[in-house]
Amino acid sequence: MTRIIAGRAGSLVLDVPDAGTRPTSDRVRESLFGALESADALRGAAVLDLYAGSGALGLEALSRGAASADLVEKSPRAATVAQRNAARVAKAVGAGAAVRVHRSSADAFLRTAHGPFDLVFLDPPYDVSEAELSSTLALLVPVLSAGADVVIERAARSPQPTLPDHLAVGRSKRYGDTALWWAAVAD
Repeated sequence: MTRIIAGRAGSLVLDVPDAGTRPTSDRVRESLFGALESADALRGAAVLDLYAGSGALGLEALSRGAASADLVEKSPRAATVAQRNAARVAKAVGAGAAVRVHRSSADAFLRTAHGPFDLVFLDPPYDVSEAELSSTLALLVPVLSAGADVVIERAARSPQPTLPDHLAVGRSKRYGDTALWWAAVAD
């Protein structure tokens, strides 16, 4: 069961696509969002959730005070699930927070996105190659705000992502089979 952990929509159960996605575990999300809250990276943030699946990461951010969340998912089934979850979370959060679901590949969305985004989650399927991920990260840079944070989730066995100029890894953390890398816009 996937749920919103905390915030205005806390405890709300989210639907999960029946196949083709790998939801981020509650344990990983709890740790990730604890770190983001302590860094004051959520309040009023424009959030982008690429490879959104159910939308859990972007919707958790919205529940905890982000101003907006754009959820990008190319699978029609997963995008439908994300849309349902987004409607539920938007209702629980109330006025003032905007959520949009885009049925698109990450790269296609980034080629036309307007940003700027303050916080970005990338949780691509594990079979997305390092070269594909690097290409997506390069497309992401132009739509980031000056102090943006980028969180990349991969399999723990994956190498550190190759980042384009203007992004630098700040830290990483492993949680069993999952690894997170935090990157930030470099000066």
